[in-house]
Amino acid sequence: MKRFAVLAAAVALLAAGCGNPLAGGGEGGSSGDIIIGASDVGESLLLAQIYAGALRNAGARNVTVRPPVGSREVVVKALQDKSLSVVPDYSGNLLRYFDKNTQATTSEDVYAQLKQKLPAGFEVLDQAPAEDKDLLVVGKQLAGSGVKTFSELGPRCGELVMGGPGQWSSRWKDRIKQLYGCAFKEIRTTDTGGPVTVAALKSGDVQVADLFSTSSTIKSNGFVPLEDDKHMFPAQNIVPLVAKGTLSPAEVAALNHVSAVLTTDQLTELNVQFTDEKRNPLDIADDFLARNHLKAAT
Repeated sequence: MKRFAVLAAAVALLAAGCGNPLAGGGEGGSSGDIIIGASDVGESLLLAQIYAGALRNAGARNVTVRPPVGSREVVVKALQDKSLSVVPDYSGNLLRYFDKNTQATTSEDVYAQLKQKLPAGFEVLDQAPAEDKDLLVVGKQLAGSGVKTFSELGPRCGELVMGGPGQWSSRWKDRIKQLYGCAFKEIRTTDTGGPVTVAALKSGDVQVADLFSTSSTIKSNGFVPLEDDKHMFPAQNIVPLVAKGTLSPAEVAALNHVSAVLTTDQLTELNVQFTDEKRNPLDIADDFLARNHLKAAT
């Protein structure tokens, strides 16, 4: 997933805002405490603050956000021992963590399988319409020549250079050929949806690029996302992953309300405020909650 240049500053703001160091922390749920974790991705930190605000507004006490807790392996272990109560996650990646052989790709299938594959002690709450998933994007000229879907891209791949992360070939090269008959002229390693990939597409060094659906650079540069009409990339809906027994029914309802109103467009705008406008993530979360009527009555 994306890495943000202002991440270090955000971590400092989050740590100051929640009053909890990166290390330490007691067992979530054992005394009514709710401890929210996040990965080292700006988007995850924003979602953690939104979850925290929604829970407080629903009457929860002692809600703490712990800045980056590490990899998914670390997060899962922390949820198992209840040193974390809840983390924002991505449905497709989470399913693949628990079931490496899954073939599910659509939002509905991924979510249904995820609920089946979760080990005891975990639960997922409602998933949001919002997704942050891989996209293939092209420039306006290529799109204008009749390439708007992966199926339309397929016959043209032999003349095109594609740019993306280092693992793209091992993960998707065979799959895109199987589904769409697409064999790129070259697959060039740029970066993971970041500035190197954007610059390569803008300059024409690559004609197709792997970016993410909440990337503000797609709209700002006039790139055109292609429709993955056979669902090669799995759905990546935002979903709260919870240590079972750590949230009350009212607290579950509060997070489900967040998921119900969170769209991809809104998530993109949150990222713009964080990365481009350099806003305090606590203020971004508070504004989101107010705008979506998730603030407590005063």
